[in-house]
Amino acid sequence: MQMKKIFLSLIILSAFLSCTNRENTKPRVLPILGNYDIDYKTVKGKEIADTVYPEVPDFKYLNQDSAWVSKNDFKGKILIVDFMFTHCPDICPPMTSQMKRLSILTKDLSDQIQFISFTIDPERDTPFRFRQYIREMGIDAKNWSFLTGDETETYDLALQYFHVGAQRSDNPEEDFLHDDEFVLVDKEGHVRGLYAGTETEQIDKLHSDIRKLLKYEYNISSAKN
Repeated sequence: MQMKKIFLSLIILSAFLSCTNRENTKPRVLPILGNYDIDYKTVKGKEIADTVYPEVPDFKYLNQDSAWVSKNDFKGKILIVDFMFTHCPDICPPMTSQMKRLSILTKDLSDQIQFISFTIDPERDTPFRFRQYIREMGIDAKNWSFLTGDETETYDLALQYFHVGAQRSDNPEEDFLHDDEFVLVDKEGHVRGLYAGTETEQIDKLHSDIRKLLKYEYNISSAKN
């Protein structure tokens, strides 16, 4: 079951303008989501306001190959992130199907994109179970990591940095509650968009936004819309 969004509003920064006075600030074609800080410093006698954008922090999880991975292992790639669990009976199967479809649509960009699925059920979602799930769903996991780790840390990571709600359910008939969003994260670790992971139109928009981000902000000429 999809839980109600915990964040009723996010501070969405302009896609094209920044309140920083830094030179060489690249134009933005998508907003940056989340709260931000202003850092004041003096350069050549002038006070300059520099915007400090929120970033996804480092993390360490076990993947489907029983290897420990961290944020640094995905350095230089755009991340597409969701939170799920393999025994989920309702929204997770369509979410995984849509993520699989997106991975096929972006196959030509596989060296630029990393898909990440964090489990919120680490007791059952072991690397062995992930490998079973990958076979069951017919997934090409070349650039798709299924990660398992500390449950509480995963909830905090989801909510504080990816803006996705996830928690254990108080309902004895349900295991967990979580949102269905796919999260688009740029190469600097900034969250650039949230998309309903069960809706085809939203995933098509995510596909378009990935190519737009790569083309206009990272000058990847092959990322044509």
